[in-house]
Amino acid sequence: MQVEEAMALFPSFTGSYELISLDTLGDKHRDISLMDPSVPGDFFTRELDESLLDEKADIAVHSAKDLPYPLTPGLAVVALLSARDQSDALVSRDGRRLDQLPANARIGTSSSKRKQELLAQRGDLEVVPIRGNIEERLALIDNGHIDALIVATCALQRLGLDHRITHILPFETHPLQGHLAIVARQERDDLAAIFAEQDCRRYYGGVTLVGFGPGDPDLLTIGGDKALAEAEVIFHDDLVDLSFLKRYSAEKIYVGKRRLIHRFRQDEINRQVYAAAVNGKKVVRLKGGDPMLFAHGREEIDYLQSRFIPVTVIPGIPSAIAMASATHIPLTHRGTASSVAFVTGHSVDAITTPSADTLVYFMPAATLSDIAKALIDSGRAADTSTVLVHRTSLPCEQKLYTTLGELRYSVILQATPLLMVVGKVVSFENYVAQLQPVLLTGISRDDYLQYRYAVHIPLICIRPIKPLPPKVFQVLGSLQKDFDRIIFTSRHAVHHFFRIYRISLPTGITIATVGPATSAALREHGLNPDMESPTQTAKGLVELLTPPVVEVQRILLPRSSRGLPGLPAALVALGHSVTEIPLYDTVSNPEVHSLDLRPFRKIVFTSPSTVDAFFALHHNFPPLTLLIARGPVTLAYLRQCAKTINE
Repeated sequence: MQVEEAMALFPSFTGSYELISLDTLGDKHRDISLMDPSVPGDFFTRELDESLLDEKADIAVHSAKDLPYPLTPGLAVVALLSARDQSDALVSRDGRRLDQLPANARIGTSSSKRKQELLAQRGDLEVVPIRGNIEERLALIDNGHIDALIVATCALQRLGLDHRITHILPFETHPLQGHLAIVARQERDDLAAIFAEQDCRRYYGGVTLVGFGPGDPDLLTIGGDKALAEAEVIFHDDLVDLSFLKRYSAEKIYVGKRRLIHRFRQDEINRQVYAAAVNGKKVVRLKGGDPMLFAHGREEIDYLQSRFIPVTVIPGIPSAIAMASATHIPLTHRGTASSVAFVTGHSVDAITTPSADTLVYFMPAATLSDIAKALIDSGRAADTSTVLVHRTSLPCEQKLYTTLGELRYSVILQATPLLMVVGKVVSFENYVAQLQPVLLTGISRDDYLQYRYAVHIPLICIRPIKPLPPKVFQVLGSLQKDFDRIIFTSRHAVHHFFRIYRISLPTGITIATVGPATSAALREHGLNPDMESPTQTAKGLVELLTPPVVEVQRILLPRSSRGLPGLPAALVALGHSVTEIPLYDTVSNPEVHSLDLRPFRKIVFTSPSTVDAFFALHHNFPPLTLLIARGPVTLAYLRQCAKTINE
């Protein structure tokens, strides 16, 4: 029927062509479900393709949506015939509509997509995979094997079976449904000329993928400018100068995507671009940077070319290349870096750590700390030079120099688009890092002597609890008989403990500290720790105290009244018993009323309390500022606060 329908459009061939009937792989293997993802693309065309290539036939007529993509080498579609009705129809027993089918009704389809759409509307249906020609499929209803069937409307119309249609379904169908395609050998220009008169592609427009570059219009290529000037529709994203686009007469359609803010999904963008081209428009898909670098370029090419839309690509200057020029940071340098890798930083699940000398992470704003941790874990030194560059090549470009160790516990807000460059090449400009003022919000300045230009404004202060709860004195009075170990998680806990407990510790009690600063405070009281967390974290202490390395113990935990529950909970989970005694309060510094944050590119938070105190003053965190946490606990709290703000 398809051959007759196609050839009827060419009267000169009436009665003068020979029909060769072949069974395809799909015809021979009806036992294979079309929902099986392993079904080859040429399932319905292989034998016909071979016949053409062997010159046993001149043309083959196919349902266009059955053609493999890419087409078998040596073959070409010489005509795409205009589509009949492109909808899907429901055929059911007793003429029942989809919403009228009884629960558990069996409905047949050969499409995985249709199965998903059916179950989304009627999760109570049983979807049955089916094969066969239209008559064989309809027979499945008539003999009671299934209750209903989804079939292409045009297939029923082609056979004069319109009366079997119960109703037209609202599902979106494949763009090539209803089209017939005439395929011939690629060199048969004579056949292409004959069938061109019915080729609906002659009315199609075309699509050009254009790279706008990193944002500066001066970096747009001549080819890109020419394509934009000739375009009738421009689909553009965020990284494009909108005022510059006004010089072009084309219709502009914004299809930008930012983290958590997608006006359109990628498949929706593809459909819009395709629809414009099918309607005969000259279309430009304008992208920041280069269309083929982290830009869905190949996805869009495949989507369009598989639907017979011609596509050309005009490259753009990638933002990483523009960044190297704007910052004078070379991506490679003789004797320093002989390799460079471009890496996506968009998703935590996709983080990779190539071994190249220079790494450039694209879109890393939401994953900075995860990337830094992964790089350190893979062997990169914590002091490896790193730079974050925001809106490179533009007058508003900003650079923030840092290290992997600093980034490991950092957050940055409102920093897209962002590039992260890691490697020795950054050190050529890294002297700037020493000039970046840093705001320290914790109680002590001593832990941050590496910051040359640091401003210390403690946002919190420590106050002894007065009066102490009776429980404190009861616990301290029973140290000898009730406890095996004391854990100090800060220098303040040490000092406030020995402010109250002024006698020597009982024999047999061991001491663990969270890190060197706490151990130093302990030595001021004439004691050395038996155990110190190697990571300067509570997690490190938990790992040291995990049985059977350490026997189950009775642990005393002197701490702030605002101590977080993570450490005692983790110790109890290991089988230890834990007694907490609050010795001091951490409160906001009453002498600090407001801060001028404009000079600072980095703010250091030493505890969740400093985060709370900062937030109480400003109700927000400054954009494009590196918010550095002292450790994983404060980082987690900082992230949670940032997430709350974004929501």
